[in-house]
Amino acid sequence: MYEVVGVRFKKAGKIYYFDPGSLKIEQNEFVIVETVRGIEYGKAVIGNKKVGENDVVLPLKKVIRIADEDDKKIVEENKRAATEAYNVCSSKIEEHTLDMKLVDVEYTFDRNKVIFYFTADGRIDFRELVKDLAAIFRTRIELRQIGVRDEAKMLGGIGPCGRMLCCSTFLGDFEPVSIKMAKDQNLSLNPTKISGLCGRLMCCLKYENDEYEAAKEQLPDLDEQIKTPVGVGKVIGLNILERLIQVELVETERIVEFTLDELMNKGVASIQSTDR
Repeated sequence: MYEVVGVRFKKAGKIYYFDPGSLKIEQNEFVIVETVRGIEYGKAVIGNKKVGENDVVLPLKKVIRIADEDDKKIVEENKRAATEAYNVCSSKIEEHTLDMKLVDVEYTFDRNKVIFYFTADGRIDFRELVKDLAAIFRTRIELRQIGVRDEAKMLGGIGPCGRMLCCSTFLGDFEPVSIKMAKDQNLSLNPTKISGLCGRLMCCLKYENDEYEAAKEQLPDLDEQIKTPVGVGKVIGLNILERLIQVELVETERIVEFTLDELMNKGVASIQSTDR
C-alpha cells in the first residue's frame, strides 16, 4: 500500500497521485508538487489515503509543500503573463500566415516553460514561430496541438441541455462514445441532435448506456416472436427503461402492451391494449 494525495492542475482536469511524505494534506488545499513539467501548483481534491500498487504509477513524485499566499500571487501573475503571451502569439500566427487556431496559453508555476495550445486540421510547420516566441519570452516554448474535445473543455460553454459543458465542469477524462449508444437509447440519429459544441457525439450519451445495456439483455428483440398470456405475437416496440413491450398478436393482429414482469410471470390479469 502507498499513501498518496490526488491533485488536479485544472478545473475538471485529470487527477494525478503524488507522495505526500510526512505532510498531512486536507481535501481542497493547494499544494506545490514536482512533475515531469517541473514545479507545479495544484489543488488536492483527494486528501491523504492509502491505495494499492496497481492504482499508482511508480515512482511517485513528491509533494514539496502546502501552498501559501505568496504561491497564489505567483499563480495570478502567471495568468496575467499568459494573457499577454496569448496576444503576442496570436499576432505572430497572423504574421506567419499559419493555418492554426490558438486556444490557450499556460505558464508552468516556475516559469520554466510556456505552453501554447492550438487546433489545426493537419500538421503545421511552426519552427519559425517557435524561434520568434523564444526570442520574445526567453524561456522554453512548447506548442501543443489538441483536439476539438480538448478545445471545448478548455474554453467551456453551455450545452444543448442549457447547462455548462460536462467536460469543463466535472469530467476528468473523456470516455469513448459511439453512435450505437444513441441507437440503443432510441434517440434521433440527426447529428445536430446528438452532437455537442465540439461537433463530436455528446459525452452524456455514455451516462445511461450501462442501464440500457442491462435492460436490453432482459428484453426480447424487435421483430422477435414471443409467447404472451394471450397468444403468440411479434415484438413491434420497446420502452427499455420502463421494461414495456409492445406485441402484435399473430391471430388477431391486435397490439397489446406488456410489462416485462407480466411476460415472465404469465399469470397476469391486467393487460393494456390499443387498437391498430
